[in-house]
Amino acid sequence: MPGTNLLATVALGALLTLGPIGETLAADTQGEMTMTTATTLAVPGATLYYEIWGSGPLLLVIPGGPQDAGIFADLARALADRYTVVPYDPRGNSRSTFDGAPTELDLDQQADDAAALIRHLGGGPAYVFGTSGGAQIGPNLAARYPDLVSTLVVHEPPTMMLLEDPSAAVAEANGLYEIYKTQGVDAAMGAFFGSNDLDAAPPDFDMPPEAAETMGRVMGNFEYWLAHGLKPLSFYAPDVAALKAGKPKIVVGISRESEGQPIARMSGALAEKLGVTPITFPGDHITAFDGPNAAEFAAVLDGAIRK
Repeated sequence: MPGTNLLATVALGALLTLGPIGETLAADTQGEMTMTTATTLAVPGATLYYEIWGSGPLLLVIPGGPQDAGIFADLARALADRYTVVPYDPRGNSRSTFDGAPTELDLDQQADDAAALIRHLGGGPAYVFGTSGGAQIGPNLAARYPDLVSTLVVHEPPTMMLLEDPSAAVAEANGLYEIYKTQGVDAAMGAFFGSNDLDAAPPDFDMPPEAAETMGRVMGNFEYWLAHGLKPLSFYAPDVAALKAGKPKIVVGISRESEGQPIARMSGALAEKLGVTPITFPGDHITAFDGPNAAEFAAVLDGAIRK
């Protein structure tokens, strides 16, 4: 298990107060939505865990890299009065388990899973939001299943292959994988945080139990992400021609604190290829969804969908 000091950025992104699992979404005494329904869907080769928050048009939420549905609790709570918000654990992460041995992450398969969820929940077209690696899955979904997506909002997609010269980014991703293979998860995640200028200092406060549980699950996903997901997610190039010609509206978002960072340049490359102007979200690449940022993030996302 990676060291907790090294993974404090994940903790900051997981400072959530999750409602009890298995109950219908309801309001607490202050009128705030605090409970969620959790269930699963069988898909070829795996079982997907997903949550349903609120009511209204469907908003499918795709986590990035090693993340799972738990990191979106505050965001889902903020949007549950307007949307049926459905965050899920991507295949291979946390509670979305393989039927057999883990397999290499496949972008087409991941998008097939997202399409299966949309069909299961009413058939779409749905609003779709993806962050980081989920912002690579989202464009695959929109390109291959345009009838299932109304608006796709992608937050900081690591679209390095769309850079004018991706060689340095490719070398860095390959180097990170080699660090994992030769030195282990802890060293690789330290290198990842350092190369992206993310704060790795431990939090100086106690997390709520539910947030600590989310953090533990996400930390447990690092091995799979490094071994099987890092390269496929990094080296995937969205089908820009299909996205530009397709029905879904595509919105690219970059966080304020990511300005000047590699992820901002990668995300900007996708926006430039699509001919769209990026919108600005709060936070950085990982901390955008925590309590202090959730309300603003929800407002920006809602505005992008409704515009």
